[in-house]
Amino acid sequence: MDYLPYVWIAVMVIMAVAEGLTTQLVSVWFVVGALAAAIVSFFVPNLAIQLALFVGVSLFMLIITKPYVQKARQVKTEATNADRNIGKIAVVTQEINNTEGTGQVKVSGNTWTARTENNQIISEGTKVTVKEISGVKLIVTPVVSTEK
Repeated sequence: MDYLPYVWIAVMVIMAVAEGLTTQLVSVWFVVGALAAAIVSFFVPNLAIQLALFVGVSLFMLIITKPYVQKARQVKTEATNADRNIGKIAVVTQEINNTEGTGQVKVSGNTWTARTENNQIISEGTKVTVKEISGVKLIVTPVVSTEK
């Protein structure tokens, strides 16, 4: 059983490499568990005790670090000034045609490239509502008139 420390070191290296190849934090806990088992294997040649320590330390690390990992994984979106245009009325300054890749609108004093939500063609001068922003393009739909 003189080889067990080397087995645990190999497990530790494999898990560290696996962690390095991913960005998901999936095996870092096993690295710590394998380190604990490797250290103990020099003094206690019992494989069952080493396995129990490996599993126990790995689970302990998982439980302790879970809140920090969840916080680090949260995607933070930052609102921009452009978000203020969503819901506003814009005027088409160049015909919007998704197929041809044309279209511009003017909203809040700025000219934006625009596309329609449902691939319809919207002529110049039409009032539209800004539904969302996709990259640097506004996604718009024609204003529905309630006048009779």
